[in-house]
Amino acid sequence: MVIPRVVVAAPSSGAGKTTVAVGLMAALRRAGHTVAGFKVGPDYIDPGFHAVATGRPGRNLDAMLSGEERVAPLYAHGAQGADIAVIEGVMGLYDGALGTEGFSSTAHVAKLLKAPVVLVVDASAAGRSVGAVVQGFVAFDTEVRIVGVILNKVGSDRHETEVRAGVAPTGVPVLGVLRRDTRLTVPSRHLGLVPADEQREQAEIAVDAAAELVRAGVDLEAFVAAARAASDLDTETWDPTAEVTPAEEGRPVVAVAAGPVFSFHYTETTELLTAAGADVVRFDPLRDPLPEATAALYLGGGFPELHAEALSANEELRRQVATEIAAGLPVIAECAGLLYLCRELDGHPMTGVLPATAKMTSSLTLGYRTAIAASTTAFFDEGRRVRGHEFHRTAVEFDSEVAPAWYLPGAVEGITQPRLHASYLHLHWTASPDVPARLVAAARVHAGLEK
Repeated sequence: MVIPRVVVAAPSSGAGKTTVAVGLMAALRRAGHTVAGFKVGPDYIDPGFHAVATGRPGRNLDAMLSGEERVAPLYAHGAQGADIAVIEGVMGLYDGALGTEGFSSTAHVAKLLKAPVVLVVDASAAGRSVGAVVQGFVAFDTEVRIVGVILNKVGSDRHETEVRAGVAPTGVPVLGVLRRDTRLTVPSRHLGLVPADEQREQAEIAVDAAAELVRAGVDLEAFVAAARAASDLDTETWDPTAEVTPAEEGRPVVAVAAGPVFSFHYTETTELLTAAGADVVRFDPLRDPLPEATAALYLGGGFPELHAEALSANEELRRQVATEIAAGLPVIAECAGLLYLCRELDGHPMTGVLPATAKMTSSLTLGYRTAIAASTTAFFDEGRRVRGHEFHRTAVEFDSEVAPAWYLPGAVEGITQPRLHASYLHLHWTASPDVPARLVAAARVHAGLEK
């Protein structure tokens, strides 16, 4: 398949690649293109801004969580119907999982996709030296094709002249120059940007500002030409219906928490649940009751610690969730979902399903994890090995010893019951499609569709 595609990368975090990538997506869409947006790595927040910019679901490409063999098929799936794809990198171009030689890095994904790279360089504190940075990144791995540079945070015409002079000897064309713009500031908090689902109006303003900045400062025709220079990608297209097999009759309702608090879940999660035979119904735990005829519940990630009072105020839902789970409702909870199932969060009553309290802490837990299922449940067999990701500043304290969800190196984590699995670990279910299938199978039993 040949869909024009470019990876937008940077020498390090903080260079402005999210602003540039989102601005490119939005500017290309305004120019008449159908744009597919992707994010390298496990990040949930940037894909939300990609969705605002493109009008299509934001998607992740993560060799660690999905397996490198699925990166190209997942890209092909997400790019269907688009005429150009913009893939935003993570951290620095060559930064991958710790202790590896760049595994799951932006460069790794670019090579898996045979995609050219445009490097976003923060020029705010340098002049001609930017050229040395570009030359170093070009030479570091000759299998990575850096086809252009976008100079970000340039201060003046004179500054631009100096930086361009430094880059010229590298032979890498400058595709754009962006000046500093305070309109691009969006709300941030302890784990990064505020998700677009929480501040939709502000997100749209920021995306519009990024699009205008890119339109004025980047040669879009040259960028599209770079994307069209991508070579053929010989890959199958990932298809959720090929991963799972639905039952012939009846579709149980699987309720998926959404809205401002529970905005962290991968697009393929609901695609797999639907393919497995579920009617997926999203609901907002801040204001909604449990959807009618709910036969299983998926509680993903988000920021419940910043909405604890409002979550607690929805007493009807808290009672419903506790009652239904006590009656055997199957549930998978990840991170925010774990906190919501506790007795309280920072002193605010939650559902009380779990004998535990949760609270904010000053320490950040972040990184990939290799985990082993500690016991057999409806969703995992004991000894099952998975790769996941943790990202939180909260801690859960159980009242007494419980059956843990996972064995981690040197620790145990989460809690299980026969039809409940709750932990901090986020999984990308494309690597474990039997998990959504088993959740739907449990939902069928709970709904009386099967014995």
